This record gives sequence, C-alpha cells and structure tokens, in this order.
Amino acid sequence: MTTPFDRPIAHRGLHDRSRGIIENSASAFEAAIARGFAIECDLQLSGDGAILVFHDHDLQRLTGRDGNIHELAGNEICAMPLLDSASGDTPQLFAQFLEQIAGRVPLVVEIKQQPTAAGNAEIAEKSVEIARDYRGPLVFKSFDPTVLKAVRKAGYSGQLGIITYGYRTPEWDGHIPAHRRFMLRHLLHWPLSRFTFISCERTALDLPAVRFFRTFGMNVMSWTVREKAHVPGVRAQADQIVFEGFDPEA
Repeated sequence: MTTPFDRPIAHRGLHDRSRGIIENSASAFEAAIARGFAIECDLQLSGDGAILVFHDHDLQRLTGRDGNIHELAGNEICAMPLLDSASGDTPQLFAQFLEQIAGRVPLVVEIKQQPTAAGNAEIAEKSVEIARDYRGPLVFKSFDPTVLKAVRKAGYSGQLGIITYGYRTPEWDGHIPAHRRFMLRHLLHWPLSRFTFISCERTALDLPAVRFFRTFGMNVMSWTVREKAHVPGVRAQADQIVFEGFDPEA
C-alpha cells in the first residue's frame, strides 16, 4: 500500500509564488501531482463551520483582505482570489480538495489548532467525516495533542501524526507555559494523543524523544526542508522530507 512516506512531500503543494503558483492552491497541488510528490496541506475552520484548505488564521498574507478566517463564512472566503495567483485560484473547501486529488498521490493533512477547545473538536470531527469515504492514502497530523485525541474520538483509525520541534522559539511558542512546552518537546502526551508517526522540524531531529520513538520503529518526516544541500543530513535522521522551494529529484 502506498504511504505518505514513500515519496517526498510537497509542503502546501509544489508552490512557487514567482510563477503565480500559490501555496495550498489547486495549481500547487496539480504541480505536485505532475511530479509524483505527496502533498501536505492545512485545514482551518471558518466562522460558519466550513472546513477550508488554508494555512493562516488571518486573510491578509494570502488574499490581501482584512479579517480572521474564524469569523467569516466559508463561501465568502472561497470567493477570494489568492494574491499573485496566475490562474485566479481561490481557497478550496476540504471536500473540493479531496475531489481534486482523487487518490492520485498520498496526502498529509494538518489540522490547525483552533482558538477554542470547541473549535478543535469541531474541526476534528468534520475533517474525519469529510474524509471518511475518500479512496486514497491520507493521514492526519496536528501540533495539538488534544486535536489528535478528537480525531480518534471522531472514528478515524488511520495513521496519526504529532508535529513537533524544539519549543525554544519565542515568536512561535512564547505564549505557551514552560511546563507545557516541556511536555510537548518531550512528547510526554503520547498516552493521550496516541500518535503513530512524528513530523519534526528539521533542526530538532536530535530531540531525545524523537530519536527514542524512531529507534523503536516509528516513522519520522521532517519539515520544512528548503535547500537541497540539507536533504542528506535530514535523510540520516528521518524517513521522509517535507520540502518547499526546490525540486528534490531535479
């Protein structure tokens, strides 16, 4: 069976803004499919409960519009052209994305942490339901252990990944209490989250917990590899790369 670890994973699709191919867009996903790469994408929850393929919590960087994705209706967001898209791509619903991919390449689907616990439960439940009848290799992952627990509670039985890094980056995690950063860094939530693979930031692959789980056979993918020169070193510590900005097989 094909798995997401079989092929390099294009981070948010095979995007290239200089060519008008924007991250998490239909064009970026088709470009990845054309090269036979697996695809990583992100899911967010709109204000009216739609599941969207979109990375940011706000709209400014990707659409040039003001506003928070959690406060707007899904159909409103899906009508907004992505900035600099040569083909006029707009954000997709998760269901539309799955219809586009149609099992052609493996999918690594990140469920973004939501502002509230209720939002985490809602996005997990709805994402699992939308993907329930999908016929193709697909795995879910998240930074948030409680999201993974919610995904399992929603009935998902496939591979489930925890995303991690060193938790020593104040601009990312300065708001997280020290004791929680320690728990996340050392993957001490495993009894709760029951992850089955790890998605680890490139410079944190030597974390003791990551090395421990990999020693006992757990697969590790590494994000985000942005230079071809980094690939050999990453490959020595991980089973697959999540890449952007270059073609690892060119």
